[in-house]
Amino acid sequence: MAEAAAGQERLDRIVTLVATSMETEVCSIYLHRDDQTLELCATRGLNPEAVHVTRMRVGEGLVGSVARRRAPINTADAPSTKGFRYMPETGEEVYSSFLGVPLQRLGERLGVLVVQSKDAREFSDDEVYALEVVAMVLAEMTELGAFTGEGEALKPRHRQQVLFRGVTGQEGATEGVVHLHDPRVVISNPVSDDPEGEKVRLNEAVDKLRLSVDRMLTQASGDREQEEVIEAFRMFAYSRSWLRRMEEDINAGLTAEAAVEKEQTVARARMARADPYLRDRLADLDDLSNRLLRMLTGQGRDRGTLPDNAVLVARNIGPGELLEYGRTLRGVVLEDGSVGSHAAVVARAWAIPLVIQARGIVTEALSGDRILVDGDQGVVHLRPDNMVRSAFGEKLAMAERAQQRYASIRDTDCVTEDGHRIELMMNAGLMADLPSLPTSGAQGVGLFRTELQFLTRNKVPKRGELATLYSGVMDAAGDKPVVFRTLDIGSDKVLPYMKATEEPNPALGWRAIRVGLDKKGVMRMQLQALLRAANGRPLRVMFPFVAQMEEFLEARAHLLNEVQREKSLGHALPESLSVGSMLETPSMAFAPRKFFEEADFISIGGNDLKQFFFAADRENERVRRRYDTLNVSYLSLLDKIVSRCAETKTPVSFCGEDAGRPVEALCFAAMGLRCLSMRPASIGPVKNMLLKADLGEVRRVIETAREAGDQTVRPAVMDYLRAR
Repeated sequence: MAEAAAGQERLDRIVTLVATSMETEVCSIYLHRDDQTLELCATRGLNPEAVHVTRMRVGEGLVGSVARRRAPINTADAPSTKGFRYMPETGEEVYSSFLGVPLQRLGERLGVLVVQSKDAREFSDDEVYALEVVAMVLAEMTELGAFTGEGEALKPRHRQQVLFRGVTGQEGATEGVVHLHDPRVVISNPVSDDPEGEKVRLNEAVDKLRLSVDRMLTQASGDREQEEVIEAFRMFAYSRSWLRRMEEDINAGLTAEAAVEKEQTVARARMARADPYLRDRLADLDDLSNRLLRMLTGQGRDRGTLPDNAVLVARNIGPGELLEYGRTLRGVVLEDGSVGSHAAVVARAWAIPLVIQARGIVTEALSGDRILVDGDQGVVHLRPDNMVRSAFGEKLAMAERAQQRYASIRDTDCVTEDGHRIELMMNAGLMADLPSLPTSGAQGVGLFRTELQFLTRNKVPKRGELATLYSGVMDAAGDKPVVFRTLDIGSDKVLPYMKATEEPNPALGWRAIRVGLDKKGVMRMQLQALLRAANGRPLRVMFPFVAQMEEFLEARAHLLNEVQREKSLGHALPESLSVGSMLETPSMAFAPRKFFEEADFISIGGNDLKQFFFAADRENERVRRRYDTLNVSYLSLLDKIVSRCAETKTPVSFCGEDAGRPVEALCFAAMGLRCLSMRPASIGPVKNMLLKADLGEVRRVIETAREAGDQTVRPAVMDYLRAR
């Protein structure tokens, strides 16, 4: 109770002090009760009985408008100003002038500071600036828990349990502790009484920052694209207006680090309402501010020792940075990200839960906080109470029992009740994935993604490096087959050293085999590495994103030319060579018969095929879940592909996320697909489903739903499974 009283007492003293200093009749502080609600927490001049009673939504009234806009509102005639809402319980009808400024820190809305006066006048620029400085200090104090007390608006920050609803990036569930990728800088003392000393500190830090940017530019010498990026970065670092604004903040009473953060907060607020181009530029300024803060505070990015049960929390993260953490991570939670991002690919390879688009978690979470990640539902519980932890523990226990059940059938051949043998293969992209091959129950690697070795480097890897890697993959697989997919870049997978091209629709643009056929040197180098890695062993190569037969034939011709070259150099040739194609574009379902005759095998790339078939971008969360994989039209397309492969006796498999979902896998098998490739963690659940299945019965269920005119067969199949 003493702490509660102290928090309220501080607020009351502050509003009195501000009102007196600014010579206004009213000063009020509104704090967020929740994300969308503001509450009057202290006032000098308004009815004191309205404190903790008056509430408004973000965007409601002038106070709510300040919160929504994240910008000041200054008016001489508040009642006539658009958006004004009269609150009769406050007694504010007699006050004409209104000045409200947001309480915010690094993009997080904390509340609104308001002064009002009976005199009809606009507040001067100096007065607005002074109130913004006060708001900055109040935001820091709020963040540090100076105003904690009873009620939702005064609850301690970073101590309450919070639920975040994001999007599933990778299924699974885990419990652990937060490990922030970029720990927040804590400013313990935002106020200074030595402006000159603080300006010296600021200028020294800025000089160091500029030198570091200059070094970056020197190191990028020769790379024109990198130089252009760093030059833009450098322009902000040498900005006189940026430095001048921070010095003005110091003159107003802030410390150097508080001044930097104030300008960063303003930039973050602009970013929220800026167009994409300006947002990118402001992101540069945000990065510079972070670097400067770390220099001033000494709070660097020292990650220290990673806890055994660490869950990585970040705004976003590249594949290289994620790989540095290693497989010890329990899970990953991102504020941004997409299901097709490089981080998602790595998380799926490691079979750890990933939740993306968990808005606000970086601001709310602290390293060491307890966290529950439900990748199945796309939900994150931060600092959960005992009841939530208990329920979540039961879910984890059920998952563990299921895994034990799957382990018991690991070495069992996948043969359905009606005698159909289904091959279950695993997808991989890292050497670190291969140890799971023996324990997964997979019969081989149906897809080895070769692009990850290119994405995690800052220059093109050498042929010898790739040959060593591919050879290691074959060694790890032993006598089990490995299908190598050639470089699949473009769209969402842009190499750090490749010039990015602006395309209106990158998923349909210059990517995968189109890049390889245009950049023949890179393709030849990779094909040579694969041939040398085989060194007398069977080699299976698959070309991605083939949209017409000629692309496959041309790519295959390049491979056969490299075989002849290796032979002429006296190098060992593969024992056998199988050349296949991914079928990811609807056009190839209707390709000439010759295509199916020429291809040694076909792999249906379900992720891309589905997005092109339904015209639904799989990176767009608003549409990617709109269309069901078990849609009758989509299954009819798969049926046609399977039939055409059967006519030419071309082996066909299905590869993609949907292959790892038991119900979808069951339907694919019923449509005639006898080989499915998926992430290692999905093999157990899929095999468990197929071992108990009668594919003939499932096929009849699908056909009946088709004939009935159903849009999707999912309800009929689920009814059938429940009835068994």
